[in-house]
Amino acid sequence: MRGFIKRFFPFFVTFILGLFVASFFVAITAPKFQFNRGKKHREYHRLKYENKCLKEKNRQLQRELEAEKFHNDFEIMNLEVPPPPMPPMPPPAPIAPRRAH
Repeated sequence: MRGFIKRFFPFFVTFILGLFVASFFVAITAPKFQFNRGKKHREYHRLKYENKCLKEKNRQLQRELEAEKFHNDFEIMNLEVPPPPMPPMPPPAPIAPRRAH
């Protein structure tokens, strides 16, 4: 037991002295890890919801645009246009004179 104290005591004193000297240059306290998960988590879900709403609004506007385009195309195609007039009749072929055989 006495041999253990003789070996352990110098190590312990050196360790304490080292901590004392180091405390002047570095904070020896345990680091404080602060996780603001709640704030970032809420922001993430808010942005995700906003993105979802914007995508749905984009789809709705796209459908309205396609419906309007289809309606306009249908109106253009549904116009009643009279058929073009008949071309004028070609002039009659000239009659060739008869030859005697």
